Amino acid sequence: MKLTFWGAAGVVTGSMHELEANGRRYLLDCGLYQGRRKDAESRNRDFPFRAASIDGVVLSHAHIDHSGNLPTLVKAGFTGPIHATPPTVDLCGAMLRDTAHIQEKDAEFVNKRRRRRGNLEEVEPLYVTADAERALTKFHRVPYHRPFELHEKLSYEAFDAGHMLGSSSVLIENRNGPNPVRLIFSGDVGRPCLPILRDPEPMPSADYLIMESTYGDRLHKEQGLAIEKLAATIIRTCARGGKIIVPAFAVGRTQQLVLLLHELTKENRIRNIPIFVDSPLAINVTEVFREHTECFDEETAGYLRRGEDPFGFSRLQYVRDAAESRKLNDLRGPCVIISASGMCEAGRILHHLRNNIEDPRNTVLITGFQAENTLGRKLVDRLPEVNIFGEPMRLRAEVVTLSELSGHADQRELLQWMKPIAAGLRKVFLVHGEPAQAAALAAEIERTYGLDTVVAARGQSFQLD
Repeated sequence: MKLTFWGAAGVVTGSMHELEANGRRYLLDCGLYQGRRKDAESRNRDFPFRAASIDGVVLSHAHIDHSGNLPTLVKAGFTGPIHATPPTVDLCGAMLRDTAHIQEKDAEFVNKRRRRRGNLEEVEPLYVTADAERALTKFHRVPYHRPFELHEKLSYEAFDAGHMLGSSSVLIENRNGPNPVRLIFSGDVGRPCLPILRDPEPMPSADYLIMESTYGDRLHKEQGLAIEKLAATIIRTCARGGKIIVPAFAVGRTQQLVLLLHELTKENRIRNIPIFVDSPLAINVTEVFREHTECFDEETAGYLRRGEDPFGFSRLQYVRDAAESRKLNDLRGPCVIISASGMCEAGRILHHLRNNIEDPRNTVLITGFQAENTLGRKLVDRLPEVNIFGEPMRLRAEVVTLSELSGHADQRELLQWMKPIAAGLRKVFLVHGEPAQAAALAAEIERTYGLDTVVAARGQSFQLD
């Protein structure tokens, strides 16, 4: 087998790795690259291979940085199947349609502003809804723990990665030779005891491992602190009459926040203020969560057994209509507005940030990893001025990070996850991490397990024999 790294190599976003085996070519993920607009435009539109030459895709999970460029791949000529777990297929149905719609609307918004300024050069969306619909016809459901033959003598099996609903780590086995070659692709590894989800599963033995390294240089704070920090942030912001604006990934993070707000509401620990989930995608995704309760952990399943809906309570309002979303800008007084995208790169959150970050009474609550050069990272770094829709905005709002809710394993948790398979590994490849994070994890893997560990670079290839 030959492995080539094309995305999430030296960066966190745009997961995409090419595997050649037995005369066939497959992609592990096909995600959107997020970062500097010019770089993102180039990487997402132009594949480093002919799309028609790819025979299939194995998708680890539905997050847009792993699945979001599948419509572009289909648009460019890919005709093969896309294999994923049933929850991932259902989530992608909502997410890819939503991403296409957002790109259409954002391009329309930017072009309108350009025309007003006399600039007649129009921005084209990366793909449109019709492209997303075509991609969705390619999906094939492969349940956890059911080995699937990709081709003669080449199979894969999915295991629960505990990162988000339907997320998987996959074991790929090539039996074309005297000895099988086994490769694990971790996808994104979750954390033990996260709200809603089951813990990451242990993996069977393998020869090679491709592993994420998002938080490879650090340890997370205790997850139990998340609800305390969330409550304190809401109380403090309400005291000064401000709004809490929460950029949140529509899949996973939004549902976790809603569950925590449900608990704070039940315990009367926060004021009786309106709470809005302003994201059609998050609404659709929450319905998918309700349809896949088999993936829930025991605590969340307990809510259902008691007849409670952890994703709906009296103070919570879901906002689907764009006109209702715009009305949120006219609200006076404290409220919580949760909206996508999580890295503040597209969607309704941009409008909420544009209308609120210059008011020092308000708080921007960051709840997930922010990739380099994204607007979310600039907010975390507290740049005094940021551009939103091409206009400079002064950052006066408080910025709070709630990293305790991270869906990515930290250094210790990644080392623990790989421990059962470490003895049999011949080489480890680190992806989905910025250079410092990946290098720190590589050093720790080599120190702990004595394994040859490579920080993958874009375009780098390896023969796996």
